[in-house]
Amino acid sequence: MRFSIHLSRIICLAACLAGAASLRAWVAAQTTQPRVLVYTRNYTPDGKGYVHDNIAASVAAIRKMGQEAGFAVDASDDPAVFTDANLRQYAALVFSNSNNQAFSDDAQRDAFKRYIEGGGGFVGIHSASGSERDWPYFWSVLGGKFVAHPHQQQFTVRVSDPGFAAVKGLPAEFPWTDECYFIDHLNPDIHPVLVTDRTKLALEPMTIDVSQFAVDLPLAWYHEFDGGREFYLALGHNKQDYTNPILYGIIRNGILWAMKPGR
Repeated sequence: MRFSIHLSRIICLAACLAGAASLRAWVAAQTTQPRVLVYTRNYTPDGKGYVHDNIAASVAAIRKMGQEAGFAVDASDDPAVFTDANLRQYAALVFSNSNNQAFSDDAQRDAFKRYIEGGGGFVGIHSASGSERDWPYFWSVLGGKFVAHPHQQQFTVRVSDPGFAAVKGLPAEFPWTDECYFIDHLNPDIHPVLVTDRTKLALEPMTIDVSQFAVDLPLAWYHEFDGGREFYLALGHNKQDYTNPILYGIIRNGILWAMKPGR
């Protein structure tokens, strides 16, 4: 009986030690693993803003990227996440197909601005360029402001900076079917990494003067603005493309670049 009691105590102690070790490992992972926030809010007071059906697919893809590359992912469409205390935990903010009003008050905008000024990373995907259309600071962070797009069609994407991390290894040119965004108010600091020839697009029935846009229309770029590190990709309208190795790799490597320490 006495031996049985001692054995039970040993087993219990071993289990407790194993549990404590697992807890320590979990705590260490939580404190050392970088985190990103995927933000997807789309809000207009009249409720008529376009909401992409690709949001769930984009969030799932970024969660998978995090599992592969070693970063944790939180996702939200609640503007209340924009406080100094909450944003402090994130290495990058990913505005994935957000649109229209990203924030509900100026305190949230101020927290976002302080995050960027403090060296935070930022990634915008597709309709993120249509977020905060009345706030010039946001355009400057993202790199520009969405103005229009022609009907969805196939066009040729050209890699204009093959040395940049997000597009490294891509073919020099590749066909892609998407909404081709025209973006104005471009920040002069941006470095385009993907472009398309706008003269080869079927543009009807667009009403904007496309001659005001560069022939090599920028589709993705990076820059370092106001202390932060920013990457934007205009592609990504179709939900099935978030499993396409091309789009998946661009977003994954863009996030890793934006969250890189030592910026």
